[in-house]
Formats: sequence, structure tokens, C-alpha cells
Amino acid sequence: METLRTLAGAEFVPGTTYLNTASCGRLPRRAVQAVKTLADELAAGRPGGAGDYSAMNAARRSFARLSGVDEDRVAAGGSVSVHVGLIAASLPSGAEILFPEGEFSSVITPFTVRGDLKLRYAPLDALADAVRPGTALVAFSAVQSADGRVADLAAVRAAAAAHGARTLLDTSQSAGWLPLEAGAWDFTVTGGFKFLLCPRGVSFLTVTEEAQESVPPLHAGPFAAETEKMYGPIEELARSARRYDEPPSFLAYHAAEQSLALLEEIGIEAVHAHDTALARQFRAGLTDLGYEPLPGDSAIVAVPGLGDRVPELARVGIVVSDRAGNLRAAFHLYNSAADVERVLDRLADESGTARPGGGR
Repeated sequence: METLRTLAGAEFVPGTTYLNTASCGRLPRRAVQAVKTLADELAAGRPGGAGDYSAMNAARRSFARLSGVDEDRVAAGGSVSVHVGLIAASLPSGAEILFPEGEFSSVITPFTVRGDLKLRYAPLDALADAVRPGTALVAFSAVQSADGRVADLAAVRAAAAAHGARTLLDTSQSAGWLPLEAGAWDFTVTGGFKFLLCPRGVSFLTVTEEAQESVPPLHAGPFAAETEKMYGPIEELARSARRYDEPPSFLAYHAAEQSLALLEEIGIEAVHAHDTALARQFRAGLTDLGYEPLPGDSAIVAVPGLGDRVPELARVGIVVSDRAGNLRAAFHLYNSAADVERVLDRLADESGTARPGGGR
């Protein structure tokens, strides 16, 4: 934890009380500097072109280590919906896909636009029970965007295995604070601009070797070749998940290399302990004020019916979000107990409630 405090203090510029990582993470200083350096080189006429593919590969290796898989199973791209679209396009007509109710649209829409798939929905806490013979794929988020609920990952994985269904796990709201075993899933998709502290334009897809045999790289370009080929058809696709790479947004990936290295230096276990401790402190304080936050041990805290408070909190420099009527606060490595106390004090002030042990 001392490493976390030291690095967080050095890497993040003081600013607002930022509790909105579930929307977009803050960039560490080293990532900002990487973007500035590349941008200055591009402005001057960089001999090497738009950026270095080595940065994308370094980010891929870091993500592989953070998620517990070999780098040959990691593809790098720009958005979750593109990754999901590849998987959706690979399914046979009539295949049954199971989702949780209220799942994020990037996980669902690439399947709905097919028009020839069978889609089913179940409550998140009943998702494992809803898997049945004939289910081809279970697609869901490890942590729900709207309210921070954590899925019963072990139960869903076991149910899918029992019925021969593949699994697609979106870790956009969990990678970076919740330890991930990507190898336990047929596919994982991850937007890097939240708890992984990358800019938009960075995303990762993991694919088992078996699944790679049935998912064609529909957007294959020079980067999908075993040996890069600039002209003519690719004769040999990469013998790894690199066949699914998208052309990199170099500014984003130069930053991602630095952001993911920072998370490796700190360690996800330390981040998990830090983030969830702050979230527990916030839930306890909310309960003392008479609010009813959703229970759980997520780094994301949701308070139903309190979403209308978001604008007034923003006016005093407290950044949270309104999702499905919930006030949603997300805690990460740059947050502290003082951040928790500040938002609780403000909520108490606005409601005229005296805080036990302090505040009003």
C-alpha cells in the first residue's frame, strides 16, 4: 500500500474530487508526457511515422500480465463494440445468446443487429440458472456499469461449462481494480479508458486458442499478418490473437504503455484493497445519512434515486455520475479517505443531516 500511495501521489495532478473512473479514468503524468512527446515529434515531422508499434506490443504484454494470460491470446484495438462485433459475426444463424437484464449496449447491440440470433435475458443474480442446453454464448460484464454490481463469475462459468456454452466477459468496469483470470473465459473484452487509466482508443480482446479457430478476423489488415505485408492479400494470418489487432491509435497506445506499466508497479491486489476499502467507507457513511446504497464489495457504489444530485455536486468540484437514476461513485488508486469524507459532508449539508462523529 505504501507503493500505491507514493506512486499515486507522484503521478496524478491534484484537482477535483474525482469519483468518476467508471466513466473515464485519469491519466497519470507519465502517460500525459508520452502523448506530449509523440505529439511534438509529429508536429516536427517524425521520421518514424505516426508512432511506434512497439508501444502497442508493450501495452499488450502488460495487459496480458495483469489479466493472467499469455500475450499470444491478446488482441489490441480501439473499442469494445468492435471486439464484440467480431464474436457476434462468427455465430451461426439461430444461435442463442444469454445476457443479463440491463447489460451495457456495447455487449448486446452487435448481436441484435444480426437479426437472426435468438437473444434471451435474465436478472444478473439468476444468470447462471438461466443457462440451458442450446445456449451458445453467455455475454455479460464482470461489473455492471449502471450500479457496480459484481457478477457471480464462478457460478456463470460453471453453468456455461456444464451446458457447453461459450462465455464472453466484458471487464471494462473491473480490469484495473478487480483481479482477472482472463484464461478462464472464451473471450474477454476490455475498454482501457476506465480503471486501466488509458486514453480512449485502447481496448483489448482475449481469445482462447480453440475459439480463434472459429472467429474470422473480418477487419484484417497489415497488422493481422504473421509477417507484416503492406500490399496484396495476406497469405498467412498471425498465429496468435494478433490476427484480430486493429491499426493502433498511436497517441493512445504510447500513453497506454505507461499507464499499464504503472498498474503493474503497484499491483492489482493492492489497488483492489485500496479501492474497495474506500467504497466500504462510503457505503457506511451513506447508510449513516439514511441513504440506501446497493450492497456489495465493488469499487463502484450506486445510490438509487440520488442521480439528480450529480449537477450540484459538480458545481463544488465533486465529480460523480448519474446512471439509470443512480448516483454512481467509483473509487480508484488516486482517491483517498478525504475524498469520501468530502462527498459525504456535502450530501449531509444539502439534506440538513447531522453526520455521526463529524460533519454537520
